[in-house]
Amino acid sequence: MRLVIKYGGTSISAAKDIQSIAKHVNALSKNNKIAVVCSAISGTTDDLIEISQSIKKENKAKAEQLASKIINRHKQVSKQAIKKQELRKKLLKKLDDDFKELVAVIDGMVLLGEITPRSIDYLYSFGERLSIKIISAAISDSGKKSVSLTGKEVGIVTDSNFGESKPLMDTTRLRVSKTIDLLFSKNTVPVIGGFAGADQHGHITTFGRGGSDYTATIIGSCIKADEIWLMSDVDGLMTADPKIVKNAKLLKEVSYIEAIEMALFGAKQIHPRTFEPLITKKIPMKIRSSFNIKNEGTLVTASPSSSVKNTVKCVSNIRHNGLIDIRGGSMVGTPGTAAKIFETLAKAGINVMMISQNPSESSITIVVKNDVLDKAVNALEMELLGKIIKKLEVTTDVAIIALIGSGMRGTVGVASRVFSAIEKNKINVAMITQGSSELNLAFVVKDQDSSSAVKAIHDAFKLDKIN
Repeated sequence: MRLVIKYGGTSISAAKDIQSIAKHVNALSKNNKIAVVCSAISGTTDDLIEISQSIKKENKAKAEQLASKIINRHKQVSKQAIKKQELRKKLLKKLDDDFKELVAVIDGMVLLGEITPRSIDYLYSFGERLSIKIISAAISDSGKKSVSLTGKEVGIVTDSNFGESKPLMDTTRLRVSKTIDLLFSKNTVPVIGGFAGADQHGHITTFGRGGSDYTATIIGSCIKADEIWLMSDVDGLMTADPKIVKNAKLLKEVSYIEAIEMALFGAKQIHPRTFEPLITKKIPMKIRSSFNIKNEGTLVTASPSSSVKNTVKCVSNIRHNGLIDIRGGSMVGTPGTAAKIFETLAKAGINVMMISQNPSESSITIVVKNDVLDKAVNALEMELLGKIIKKLEVTTDVAIIALIGSGMRGTVGVASRVFSAIEKNKINVAMITQGSSELNLAFVVKDQDSSSAVKAIHDAFKLDKIN
């Protein structure tokens, strides 16, 4: 089989975990062609983000202190993970070049006193640049030939939308397949840095947080992989967050569309665009734990078997949002009102998470993240208050609760079961939406009621008995 295996940051944070991953990859590569994709070691991307914040605040000392923390962490892991002295020496020399470059980049950003999206992407890409060298050295240490490649080196070409770039798939497919096929023919395991590529001018770009999953599916699509495994510290997709629902169950199988909805509604381990490269190629994907390799995890396919077509598959919540109720008599029957509202918010760079409009057209309710709530209200007041908007009402600290499952389509009585369970727990619902696909039903409650709402729905649909 052609396999793409992606390891998340928590899977590669300790030397012993890196060694067991190297052994596992070595064993699998005896009968399969393996390409590995890696995130940055846990905590590194957060440190790099903090470095950029420190530079913005002109706090050079803090930025340098964080850079030292990153350097020491990687040196320590390398010394512990690699047994063969010659390999360890080579690895530390390669890392040393990257460390010097990282310090030079920070110095340059401090000197210029400005941070551009392009320089931020360059800075953030260091996490994966460092981790792939360590993982590749560990695989070589276990006795299997391996090379490390950044997204740019493997051939991922993107647009120039720094921070949220998209791959140019035709060019990428040609370059990536050529690079990886050559390595496969030499019986070598490529270890590829997730999260980043390069635009047509060779400038480093990133896909945004969680982008390593996206890299894995881009690579999988390019090399016509038989399967893609996303390995992290969770066993797979769950019926609910196990921190909220103690008896949450692992989902054995879900469809691409259900998994996309789960990603959008807070299944933290997946980048929402992860599935784009898979859908046309219909490549199956497994979400598994690197710490529990006996568990097969969750299988994500184009068409799951009929035995797993449950009405509701999972219930998730996104907390810390704000709700804005926009009212105005002149909104009724006026074409383009909604367009003006969303255009105003788009100009301010605000993402709307949920929308509801009543049939009389006299009000539109939207949900945005708490941290952009003030910015959204300001933009609407400056542009539209007193024109098409008469009044804005704001509710802070609300949570979106979403039920997801393709079996909801055409099933009578789902909503009544949901709201009976919510009513029994004396929880007030502020807003409801359901897409025409009937794949998800979402509603808004107060933040403090979100855990009770998730538990009530999990119990009402007996999700602990799923599979």
